[in-house]
Amino acid sequence: MSIQSKTSDSPSNRTIRVEALARVEGEGGLTVKMRDGAVESVQFNIFEPPRFFEAFLRGRHHTEVPDITSRICGICPIAYQMSAVHALEQALGIEVTPEIRALRRLIFCGEWIESHGLHIYMLHAPDFLGYEDAIEMSRKYPVQVTRGLELKKAGNDLMSAIGGREIHPINVRVGGFYKFPERRALEKMLDPLKRARDIAHETVQFVAMLDFPDYVQNYEFVSLSHPDEYPILEGKIATSRGLEIPAAEFPNHFEEYQVEWSHALQAKISARGAYFVGPSARYYLNEAKMPPGVRQAATSVGFSREDCRNPYKSIIVRSLETLFACEESIRILERYDDSVPERVGYRVKAGVGHGCSEAPRGLLYHRYEIEENGIIREARIIPPTSQNQKSIETDLFNVANRNALRPAGELAHRCAHVVRNYDPCISCATHMLQVILRSAG
Repeated sequence: MSIQSKTSDSPSNRTIRVEALARVEGEGGLTVKMRDGAVESVQFNIFEPPRFFEAFLRGRHHTEVPDITSRICGICPIAYQMSAVHALEQALGIEVTPEIRALRRLIFCGEWIESHGLHIYMLHAPDFLGYEDAIEMSRKYPVQVTRGLELKKAGNDLMSAIGGREIHPINVRVGGFYKFPERRALEKMLDPLKRARDIAHETVQFVAMLDFPDYVQNYEFVSLSHPDEYPILEGKIATSRGLEIPAAEFPNHFEEYQVEWSHALQAKISARGAYFVGPSARYYLNEAKMPPGVRQAATSVGFSREDCRNPYKSIIVRSLETLFACEESIRILERYDDSVPERVGYRVKAGVGHGCSEAPRGLLYHRYEIEENGIIREARIIPPTSQNQKSIETDLFNVANRNALRPAGELAHRCAHVVRNYDPCISCATHMLQVILRSAG
């Protein structure tokens, strides 16, 4: 982590810059400006170059979209594929079978396991334990670091078994899958997943004992909400302040805007402002949908849904979601049937479709407009990290104000920890940029 501090007249008038955040995916930094011992401004600087995926998709055949969008992220490719196929299937009037839906949920669980395992042990735990990275942390906590690697491997192996490979899987298609894995091949995952479930239980106990700063905010949480299950793939978009809408109404209530210091668009609820997506939002809005075993694990460590308002405790929520994903994977695997068709047929037609899924980091929205020949006319993708930017900056402002007179290095580390509470995927966020050209004179 590169830190710069400029002091003018006194330590109370200074600018703290973290030029390159460590233990996050992608390239970003932060800037805190202080005057007279109080924070004047904060910026979460996303400087990774825009990647223009929406532009890449225009003019491509709709069948190419799942494979192209999976390249947006190496950690959460399934979320991009699933939001994409749901939007396209809505546009084309496709309804998949329960077996296809279950297999999609299963591969998504693999993504939650590998992503949460990586974040908990490799990216976030060092902040609480006072280490620069997981390598340094492993000298005193080798068992915990090994657990993280085991969780990530179990999730990756599940994604590979269903998707064909663990990075940018290739088996997902509009209408289903290209091929259903053989039952006997997937059954080999049962023992590793049961082992992962045991590790997840241990993880809940481990992270609950960490020392959490006393910081609580009244966020507006936003996530999918499903009437019968903890949401991953489907449901309405719900908020903690009463909004409940289908995915198609997302543009009517949420808006994006550009700030000069970020290569990713920020987002807000049109009527109110900043909001919070991710595991804490999911758990706060859907705790009752968790299986009894997960709720019991939460109770055993004294965790309740109101604890979601402390963003530092997101590491506990991720451990609970990891446990859930392991249990859900085992449940689906034990009922898996490979004798049914792996896809449904459909007729290509013009249409507009909206799709949302719950990426490990939060709500992921896709919208596609398809022409009569199946070509993509317009595409819009709104990733979780871009939606969380404003809340991240609000937390940075508050935490920096509380610690304004601390030494520059300590303050910078505290601010970097604030960002890592959200597990940002910066590369995912840098899709879209409004470029305005003005002629000279």
